[in-house]
Amino acid sequence: MEPRNLTGLSEFLLLGLSEDPELQPLLFGLFLSMYLITVTGNMLIILAVTSDPHLHTPMYFFLSNLSLADIGFISTTVPKMLMNIEMWSKSITYGGCLIQMSFLYLFGCLDSLLLTVMAYDRFVAICHPLHYTVIMNPRLCGLLVLVSFFISLLDSQLNMSMVSQLTFCTDVEIPHFFCEPPQLFSLACSDSSIYIILMYCIGAIFGGVPVSGILFSYSQIVSSILRVSSSGGKYKAFSTCGSHLSVVCLFYGPGLGVYLSSAVSFSSRKSSLSSVMYTVVTPMLNPFIYSLRNRDIKRALWRLLSRIS
Repeated sequence: MEPRNLTGLSEFLLLGLSEDPELQPLLFGLFLSMYLITVTGNMLIILAVTSDPHLHTPMYFFLSNLSLADIGFISTTVPKMLMNIEMWSKSITYGGCLIQMSFLYLFGCLDSLLLTVMAYDRFVAICHPLHYTVIMNPRLCGLLVLVSFFISLLDSQLNMSMVSQLTFCTDVEIPHFFCEPPQLFSLACSDSSIYIILMYCIGAIFGGVPVSGILFSYSQIVSSILRVSSSGGKYKAFSTCGSHLSVVCLFYGPGLGVYLSSAVSFSSRKSSLSSVMYTVVTPMLNPFIYSLRNRDIKRALWRLLSRIS
């Protein structure tokens, strides 16, 4: 098959999670429900934080930005998948594929960095409680979110520029429900080994540094909590980190699994299922994790819903 430059291709074919026609209505209903739950839940978190003065603190400021990033993250992939199922189409344009991948990396990296910033916030609150309000001032909080956004934008543009250099054969079929770089690299007709190495180097920097920051923060937090004499004080300190730790595990577990497994033995089926976890399930569960385990959020949500009703 004769390779052509990527810009010569008018479209790719997204094969989705299943090619069985009987499963398409079920997948449509399932993913539409998950998308609506995610958008509604995260919007309620944002509205609760912005409308309640008691939640105008660094922790909830970062949480509202995380919810905003989650809405963008899931909106990058699911609406296109739903549109393809509804229209009985599998196509995505070359430009659409690059844009989708760009926003996927933008919001995915932003999620990762915001989780790191939230870990730092918990580290300061637990390890340096007397200096918390001085260190985590509004100017620093805004700067951390702004820097996280620009770093995510850089990561997005670097990955998009690498994929744009690849050449593909005609009739490219992507066994996935969105354009994911490991899938594209495995389908390239040209030699993509250099770009694969670059992808993992960039991933090690933009993914490894946040993970290292989270691990360092929690090592200091655990060390500080163990020095607390009362069991009630230890429980209270650990409970403030429980929601964040749950979200970190849900986000990084499947995400790292996709990229590490693709380096060893690539399986499109396992990759698709893992991708559903970190692109769809995690953004949907985040509002539940933070609202069910947090009395302040629950009170703010009740007040918000009572005002709406």
